[in-house]
Amino acid sequence: MSFTEKANKIFSQAINDYHLTDNVDTPIRNPYDRDSIDYKLYLKCWIDTVQWHYEDIIRDPHINPEEALALKRRIDHSNQDRTDLVEDIDSYFRQEYSEVNPLPDARLNTESPAWAIDRLSILALKIYHMQEQVQRTEASEEHRQKCQFKLNVLLEQQVDLSTAIDQLLEDIQEGRKYMKVYRQMKMYNDPATNPVLYKAAGSK
Repeated sequence: MSFTEKANKIFSQAINDYHLTDNVDTPIRNPYDRDSIDYKLYLKCWIDTVQWHYEDIIRDPHINPEEALALKRRIDHSNQDRTDLVEDIDSYFRQEYSEVNPLPDARLNTESPAWAIDRLSILALKIYHMQEQVQRTEASEEHRQKCQFKLNVLLEQQVDLSTAIDQLLEDIQEGRKYMKVYRQMKMYNDPATNPVLYKAAGSK
């Protein structure tokens, strides 16, 4: 089984597990060993799945403004967790291939393995929810046909992205490419770099 075959299977598992309750407050029950990459993949997709539904809820035109603000805070926190976990997954790959000596003409990729896997997790969510639209019996035939077309495109993207990720990992393993782990250094969550936060703190 290739890495992405395993990843896509775990992503589907996490998405299906979430939808047993379909509630953003459902506690995660990660079935994998905490030190394994499987644990990180399941957690990654769980975070993405919960945030997907946060984004649905906050777009309710009738949402209470106070509830919307509280939800925005949860989205910010989720985004930070997602970013931290992507970097953690990249650190796993960096360690996994630490003994590889890159070839003299080895090149960097435009994105790291974990950020590509981040897109693969989101793609699994798009596929799940587009499939829901295809199966909506109360929706019009035109709607279902349009969603079927989009679903076919998403499934093709999943195959292509999975192939590209597996090829990237193979290139890194064979020394044809090398990777670095860059921290995102998000500034808006940091009270030392967000001017709104540090100015507010200084005024107290």
